[in-house]
Amino acid sequence: MINDLRKLPTDRILVSPSVLASDFGRLDEEITRAASAGADVIHLDVMDGHFVPNISFGPPVIKSIRKASGMLFDTHLMISEPMRYAKAFADAGSDHLTFHLECPEPTGDVIAAIREAGCTVGISLKPATPAEEIFPWLDRIDLVLVMTVEPGFGGQSFMADQMAKCAAIKREILRRGLHVQLEADGGIDAETVKTVAAHGANMIVAGTSVFRHRAGIETAVAELHAATALLDSEL
Repeated sequence: MINDLRKLPTDRILVSPSVLASDFGRLDEEITRAASAGADVIHLDVMDGHFVPNISFGPPVIKSIRKASGMLFDTHLMISEPMRYAKAFADAGSDHLTFHLECPEPTGDVIAAIREAGCTVGISLKPATPAEEIFPWLDRIDLVLVMTVEPGFGGQSFMADQMAKCAAIKREILRRGLHVQLEADGGIDAETVKTVAAHGANMIVAGTSVFRHRAGIETAVAELHAATALLDSEL
């Protein structure tokens, strides 16, 4: 089992189920189900009710589920003060921390704090943020997360207009020969994953379409993995 994001491949689809759409009353069981179904990592959405208009969970919940799973925990910090809380999330069991470029704290300082805490680093972009704003940071991070919905709530509709951003970022990653995961999150299912993959995103966050798939979680994960055949085809 790989717990270092830097060791994961970038040339195939990786599935990161978001537990935000799971049954919180059986959270450990839901994560075990996702792992057994072939998920590559587990996505944890942390929201503070300030940076985004929703509240989810914090380090105590992550510490609790860490005891039940050895999966790589891909933690998305939709919070105003990621630098302040980086160590707490790392100590709780997060392997990777993604924060938002739009948060008020200095980007370079947040990267340093996350590295010091012992985690790999990602930066997320809200839909209104242009692709070019991430370019100066690409050689200092391990992952870029493009939001294909407005961050804050699960179950939103996929924003196809974010695909040009995905493609621009992936082209820049390839041009510079960097080993950086390109992750997409929001409204992704067996159909929308096709265009997401074609435009360069190889790590797929999916909540509702995985945990609430009519045919079961195994089918959901397999359908997402199948988009590997289309990866980068529209670049």
